[in-house]
Amino acid sequence: MVMADFTGRVALVTGATSGVGRATALRFGELGARVVVSGRDPGRGQAVVEAIGDLGAESMFVPADVSEPDDVRALVRATLDGYGRLDCAVNNAATAEESLGRALADVSLSDFDRLIAVNLRGVFLCMKHEIPAMLASNGGAIVNVSSVQGIVAGSWSSAYAAAKHGVLGLTRSAALEYVKRGVRINAVCPGAVRTPMLERVFQILAPGDPSGAETQCRNRIPAGRIGTPEEMASVIVWLCSEEASYMVGQAIVPDGGYTVL
Repeated sequence: MVMADFTGRVALVTGATSGVGRATALRFGELGARVVVSGRDPGRGQAVVEAIGDLGAESMFVPADVSEPDDVRALVRATLDGYGRLDCAVNNAATAEESLGRALADVSLSDFDRLIAVNLRGVFLCMKHEIPAMLASNGGAIVNVSSVQGIVAGSWSSAYAAAKHGVLGLTRSAALEYVKRGVRINAVCPGAVRTPMLERVFQILAPGDPSGAETQCRNRIPAGRIGTPEEMASVIVWLCSEEASYMVGQAIVPDGGYTVL
């Protein structure tokens, strides 16, 4: 577990209403950060804010669709208006269902555009506004959440893989551009993680037998199990801490050994 102290620091997490984003927001709260919880569902967002409050930390929910430029601009502005600075940002919001289970030629243009808009353009838009905010606060750390499919190819998910590969390109290039100005940028590429999104993936890939799809997935992981959101959150928060001060432009792959095979 990361034991860094984030007291006095402000952390923004997109896609924070469930899964990895929720676990990351809670971990920041445990370590003393003031947390900006963002997502598209106000009800779930407020539940995360309340959970962070139960930990004794301060947080607020700001609704945003990261594919919408005005939403992202307003999200960062609300962070600065509410807390006066931005120290850490985790760009985690994503969608996957639009292309799963279909070969490339069967993916519609609208579904491809939606995947790119959320998973790739959304990361670009977030960094575009987060970086100036961090520069005004003498630096910070950004973690972009890619995927194991940003590292290796995956059948029946070409558009998703394309977007997640693109996230690594943005991460590495931006890392070089801003490291000397005090902003560290890295990526995390999770393998299979037990989240609501993964449960929907199993249902899409194996209608009527999602447990069979889960078994096939688990059997391909050397660790023999699916990861937890809390395990991913530990890696993400570590990358945002001073303990990772020499990590720049890296893509960490917590995947239970999947990409070792």
